[in-house]
Amino acid sequence: MAARVQPCEGIDRLVLFFSSAPTRQGVLARRVLGRPAPDDDTITRRLIDELVTQCRVEGISGPAMPMIWRAHELMDLGCSGEQEECRQIVEWTLGLRGKPGAFHQGCSRTRHAQRVCEHFLSGFFSPAPPEQRLAPIMLPNGKVFRAEPEARFAISCLAFRAAVRGSPEARTGIEHHLNGLLQLQEQWATWNGYFAGDAIVAGIHALAVALPTRADIQARLSSTIAAHQISDGTWPNADLYHTLEALLALGTPEALASVRRAIPTLLARQRPDGSFGSTARQERAWIALRALIWAEHNG
Repeated sequence: MAARVQPCEGIDRLVLFFSSAPTRQGVLARRVLGRPAPDDDTITRRLIDELVTQCRVEGISGPAMPMIWRAHELMDLGCSGEQEECRQIVEWTLGLRGKPGAFHQGCSRTRHAQRVCEHFLSGFFSPAPPEQRLAPIMLPNGKVFRAEPEARFAISCLAFRAAVRGSPEARTGIEHHLNGLLQLQEQWATWNGYFAGDAIVAGIHALAVALPTRADIQARLSSTIAAHQISDGTWPNADLYHTLEALLALGTPEALASVRRAIPTLLARQRPDGSFGSTARQERAWIALRALIWAEHNG
């Protein structure tokens, strides 16, 4: 039987994987590892310039999810939501609130019974008009949403996170979305009800970012994820990296315990080059690195 890979070995592989990567994930990885490359400042400036140029060429338009993700990338690289580079994208994202095609719009017998229609929710972001099919769609972390309502819900949560990160003033414009998520969390105890695991995780991640000081809510959300973790450390109907990302955002002791239970399966998926497959290769390696560091430093 092959010896089980230890977290420190997994981290060592990722040190090599990210050692010269001229990417956002590479810069961030070297930063948390305390091993910056001599040209990281130059790489960071180039990445920011490229993202800004892409936005200018497209005129702050195009498919919603890539544009929303650019806001996250810029902020990860050190731009604040008040800087011109981010401000326009955050404002554009806020403009998607309540437009046709938002998750909460449309009422049917089932949706009304589940309290997920416009009679109970408002303020969600629309990634596309209702007549335009989005699913299947892949989030930057590699999770694919194949059902249309869940795809729209997940992208709205990604947009919500960008708005929360982008500006304190933006919070006043997303209260309805926040209240909707707080309402919906009452349904999330049932992992396979109207909301499947991956959609629940998207909502939990959004609330974790929006309410970092609400220890009661953070603990309840952590318990929701922990309650559905199975013996091998994974979650049924929920992508491993998608779920780890939400647990990292929560940062509670129970979230850490869940991450540590997932580490053996995570390491079993790691390839000799440090990656975790070809899907969202850099992003999943970045999520895994943070999970491994957290588990190793709090072991």
